[in-house]
Parts: sequence; structure tokens; C-alpha cells
Amino acid sequence: MTRRRRDPIESAIESALQPGHFISWDQERAFVAGLEAVGSDIAALADNDPVLAARLYEAFIAACYLKSDEIDSEWEFGRFIVELACGWIQARQAGGADHRETAKTLLSWIDRDNYGFFHDLGSDAVKVLDRAGLAAFEKEVQDRFEKAYGDQSDKSGGYSGDHWAQTLKSICVRQRSVDKYLAVAERTGLTAGDCAAVASMFETKRRLDDALAWIERGIAMQDTRPFQSNEVHDLATMRRALLKKLGRQQEALESAWAEFEKRPGSFGYEELMRYVSRPGRSAWHEKAMTAAEQGDLASLIDLWLKVKETGRLATRLDRASDSELEELSHYVTEPAAKALDKAHPAVAAKIFRALCMRTLKAAKSKYYDAALAHLEDARRCYLAAGLEHRWEALALEIRRDHYRKSNFIPGFNTIVAGKRVQVEPSFLDRARSQWASKAKV
Repeated sequence: MTRRRRDPIESAIESALQPGHFISWDQERAFVAGLEAVGSDIAALADNDPVLAARLYEAFIAACYLKSDEIDSEWEFGRFIVELACGWIQARQAGGADHRETAKTLLSWIDRDNYGFFHDLGSDAVKVLDRAGLAAFEKEVQDRFEKAYGDQSDKSGGYSGDHWAQTLKSICVRQRSVDKYLAVAERTGLTAGDCAAVASMFETKRRLDDALAWIERGIAMQDTRPFQSNEVHDLATMRRALLKKLGRQQEALESAWAEFEKRPGSFGYEELMRYVSRPGRSAWHEKAMTAAEQGDLASLIDLWLKVKETGRLATRLDRASDSELEELSHYVTEPAAKALDKAHPAVAAKIFRALCMRTLKAAKSKYYDAALAHLEDARRCYLAAGLEHRWEALALEIRRDHYRKSNFIPGFNTIVAGKRVQVEPSFLDRARSQWASKAKV
């Protein structure tokens, strides 16, 4: 028996997958990057030999599934497998393969998927299927949908029915067929998300009044089904964009302002300013900043940092209590402290203090290095603002309440003595430093 000569890419696939070696979650990104390099080689091959490329894609997908028990995948590995499937479709099409066979194979992959990688493969596949391939896939999915729903009066097709309904809707959107989409939606029960999809199709067809009518219908449905609002497009945002296209700028502006008043924040501000004319921007900015005072502190910090309203931010944070600041994530407060460091050292010191105390009170010892850095910044800012008494009070509080934290106190004593804490640089910092020194040679 003559042994088939192995393609070099097959060897690369096996090497990249590292059989027998477990991939932990923190290794996934680098691992997938290696797989992507091999995937790029197959994609390049598809231009000249799509039949071979399709065979290699299929082998790669099979090998990835075999690897699945050896990887603690968060998301990227599954996404990569879907990309391989889409590449396989395109290679099959380029090689003139039978469209019906391609559709049946895709559905068999979905049926055999025990890991959930191909749960949304149908919706991804419709983006790369050509017209004939889409028609063949639609027929197969329609058959699945009909088997799940049976009686046309029954709007409950179960989990399987919902899955095939969503795939069928994705096909209809790709075909821009409003009638076919609505026929499916009537069987499953119309949702606000369906209204958004239909509106998008009408907008693509430049039927803006029809699109607006469906947006209005979706908004009305959201009003009666509040728990559905997170599962659909932002209908209000779509409505404002349509109003602007229809020349109803003032209505769009009034809608954006009402939304901002309810939930002041950076996203709402950007949406508002999208509908403000250039001459009126200054007045509307002031109006928005005043209204933002009533918003929650985290959103307000994010907004005022982005629009560079550091004076307003300093005033608001100066009024905040220590406990209020300690409740906020460091992702929110650390940028504020750095922004206020030079011009408002007293307020910056207050925020750095909160960052340190938040870590200490939670007893998160692995973050004590960060807590010491924040404490050092708090001391520096207190002294720069002439508030030595506040620094001394903070030092007494920490010594009284946290003296048992043996991993923190030595560094704390160093800071109290006015010396800098020597923190061991991380592996990444050492690598950057070494790389930079080599670049200078």
C-alpha cells in the first residue's frame, strides 16, 4: 500500500495545534494567533487550488474539534473555528462544488457540534454564501424550520425551532426580502428585534417612511416588554438617524436630549451632539453639563473626562464622600486621579486615597503593590496641596486598622518615612526595558 504524501500545510496544522499539550485560558490568544497563521496559508492557497484548500479547511476543523478537550477556551478558539468554516464555504464555491452538498454539510456540522462552536454558524455562513449557495442553504434550513413548527398556528417551536427561525431570518436579511422575513416572524411571534431588522431592510431600499414606521412599532413593543430591551438594536438611535435623513432634525434633537436627561453619560452626549448644529454646540454643551450633575457618579466621571471638563469634575469629586469614591471601580477613578493630579492635587489625593483603601478593605493582597503606588501618589498630592494634616490622619488610620496586613505594612512604613517603595518590575516591564535598550545600540 502506497502512503499518501503529506501536504506541508497538514504538518503545519498539526504542529500549530500542539496535540497532547493543554492550553490554559491565558495562553489562548497566542495559541490562536499561531492557528491563524496557518489559516492564512490555506486562504492564500484557495486562489490557485480551491479544491485542495477546501480539503485542508475541513481537516483543520476536524483537528480543532479533536483539540477541544485540551483547551480552556474563552471565546477566541471557537471564533477561529467559525472563520475556518467560512473559509471552507468560500473555497468550495470557488472550486465549483455542489451547493446542496455544501448546505447539507454545514447543517451536519451544526447537528454534531457538542461544544457550541457552531451555534451561530448559520448566521455567519449567510454572509459568505453566494446566491446559489444561499438558495440551497435556505431550502435546507426551511425544511428544519417546518419540522420544528409543524402547525402554522403554533408559535412555539422549542429551542430547535428558535434556532432555525433565527437562521432563516438571517437569510432573509441577506436577501433583503421583507415579505419572507415577515412570513417567518408571523410564525414565531413578532418581536422588537424583528421590527429593527425589517426597518433596516426598508432603509437599505431607501423606503425611509416605511423604515420609520417599523421602528416606531418596535419602540411601542419595547415599552410593553421592558425585559426585551437589551436583546434588540437600539431602536431609539435608529429612529433619530432616520428622522435626520427625513429632514426632521429638530425631532431627532429633542429625542436625543430626552434620552440624555434620563441617562446622562458619554454615549448620550455623543448622540446628542450628533444632532446639534455647529452654531448651537456651545449652548447645548453647557445645558448638557448642567443636566449631567444629576447622573450617577461613575457615568459623570467618564463623561467629564472625555469632554475635558476637569474643573467641574474636581468640584463634584471634592463633594463626594470617601465611601462613595471607594465604591467605584479603579477603572473609573484612576483616570480621574491622573487627570486632576497637577491642577487639583487636593482632589487627586482624595481619589488616590480611595483607590488605596478600596484594596486594603477588600484585603486583596495580590494588589498591594498597586495600593502602595496609590498611597505614594496620595502622599505626594496631599503635600503638594499643603494638606500634611490629612496625610498624617490617613497614615494613622491605616496603621490602626490594617497593621495586621504583613505584605503591605513594610511598604507603608517606607512611604511614611518619605522614601520611595521599590517595586519589583513585572516580567513584561523587564522585557520592554531590555528591548528598548537593544534598539538604542
